[in-house]
Amino acid sequence: MTKIKKNMNLREEIISALIKAKIPSPRMETDIILKHAAPEYPEISEQEKQTIMLMVSRRSRHEPLDKIIGEKEFYKSVFKVTGDVLSPRPDTEILVEEAINLLGAKKNGIVLDLGTGSGCILLSILQECQQLQGIGVDISAKAIEIAQINAQRLDVESRCTFINSSWKELEIEKESIDVVVTNPPYIASAEIEELEEEVKSYDPKTALDGGKDGYDCYKEIAEIVPEILKKEGYILIEAGIGQSEKIAEIFENKGLRLKGIVKDLGGINRCVIMKK
Repeated sequence: MTKIKKNMNLREEIISALIKAKIPSPRMETDIILKHAAPEYPEISEQEKQTIMLMVSRRSRHEPLDKIIGEKEFYKSVFKVTGDVLSPRPDTEILVEEAINLLGAKKNGIVLDLGTGSGCILLSILQECQQLQGIGVDISAKAIEIAQINAQRLDVESRCTFINSSWKELEIEKESIDVVVTNPPYIASAEIEELEEEVKSYDPKTALDGGKDGYDCYKEIAEIVPEILKKEGYILIEAGIGQSEKIAEIFENKGLRLKGIVKDLGGINRCVIMKK
């Protein structure tokens, strides 16, 4: 590809466009766009310039940057993402950390991820705990495809299985799972339209909509988890703001015990840990 020298004002033009569109961290995002589309900038081809301007146009419409470039950093790895999966968020890393703390000493075991999406939670755990096996479940066949690609990219595909199924129809052997992790949909249906444009328009609705009060998926999961968890097994559950105590109550009503509620870096009760 023939490179041509462009003037150094391109970066400032992109920053200006992102500021005008009210994009947070416009300078950082500009550098990410340039690095992704034109690695040798300021040496740049006309094709690369066109790619950059298309990316800036999409970002100016508040399409998430990770969906534009097709990948997102989470925990210690980079994951492939598309519009078919929820964008991994830093808040969710607390589930990974707590699961690793519980599983780190185990010489073998199985982790089940309900609503695996991109696979970021499950695969991050498997990378850290080399002796474990994993199962990822998602109702979206396209999400399963993305998770499988990420498993291959992170070289853990030999230790994980992905199942395209609803939770209600899931067939898992009784008392076979050591730890369940889940970040289910938990936004109340009526509140979805109030979310930021980047979320409501570009994350799959099935990964957001938690029913009328936001607790439908927690109740569905609470119906199946006590049966498939081993004795002394755990479930780690992501909670939305103000939801942790109600979530604990839902699982306590199914016979599990509250082990703890862990805050994320923002001080929000984010990870509910229940024990069989």
